[in-house]
Amino acid sequence: MNYQDFVYGHADIDEPVLIELINTAAMQRLKGVLQHGITAFLGITRPITRFEHSVGAMLLARHFKAPLTEQIAALLHDVSHTAFSHVTDHVFSTPTGESFHEIMKETYLRQSDIPQTLARYGYDWRDFLDDSVYPILERPAPSLCADRLDYFFRDSLALEIITHEMVTYMLSHLVIWEKQIVVNNLAAARLLAEAYIQADEQSWSSLQAIGLYQLTASAIRRALEVHAIQEIDVWGTDNELWDKLMASQDSILKDQIAGLSSTAHFVEAAENPLFVVTPKIRTVDPFVLIDGHLAPLSALDAAYWQRREVYLEKRQRPFAFQRE
Repeated sequence: MNYQDFVYGHADIDEPVLIELINTAAMQRLKGVLQHGITAFLGITRPITRFEHSVGAMLLARHFKAPLTEQIAALLHDVSHTAFSHVTDHVFSTPTGESFHEIMKETYLRQSDIPQTLARYGYDWRDFLDDSVYPILERPAPSLCADRLDYFFRDSLALEIITHEMVTYMLSHLVIWEKQIVVNNLAAARLLAEAYIQADEQSWSSLQAIGLYQLTASAIRRALEVHAIQEIDVWGTDNELWDKLMASQDSILKDQIAGLSSTAHFVEAAENPLFVVTPKIRTVDPFVLIDGHLAPLSALDAAYWQRREVYLEKRQRPFAFQRE
């Protein structure tokens, strides 16, 4: 299979199991699920799909010479994402804060065409439920992993925070050490970590993104309450779910949908806020390997340690929001 990727360029995918998995209905659905949810749907951010990211994570795992099983895990890691991606985390919130697609992964996979596809190649689909057993694919934050790196590269390129030349430079200094992705150059580690914070500030935890996610989640909750949609509808594509929301004649829901606009902006409000939320703040503190010694960037670079601490202190707190 010839594949052209926005980040990594041309790739030949030759493994039959990967090709067949890519062509399953479950994976093809992700072409209609935008990674940034409502902000991408409204045209605020580039329309990167969960499919692009899933294949990208697989290509990155392959770049690091991960075994085929881990490449399969990378390809499938986001297959259970719902329409509008992380918006549904705010609809079906849990006390643990775990992502809804992770909670529902087993249920979704069991009912999909993935298990029989894997079985034809001698794999048990249950072996791909827990991403944490694949250390190149998934590591706890703030460490690096293929999942985290791919969406960082993809989003930062779209935001024009970094260039393709910078991606090539960073990739040239990313290596595997004791089954984890580390950086073998201090300057490359600084570039990656600083750009990651910029991506979080400009996109992932921007006030506009947080505000629109909350408003969209409220609209979906209302749609469920008035039976304009059923829970199963979140397992379609963004357009399919949006069309059902738009078709409702419920006056409250119609007003909520009308308020979802690319021109919507939000500010902190001390009094009478629309909502209060503690956003998920994303930063990395990559391990740096120098002369056989491994240490986090923050231990080697006092300026980055301070930059990250100040950013987290400023952003990792409850925000009271009001429309501007």
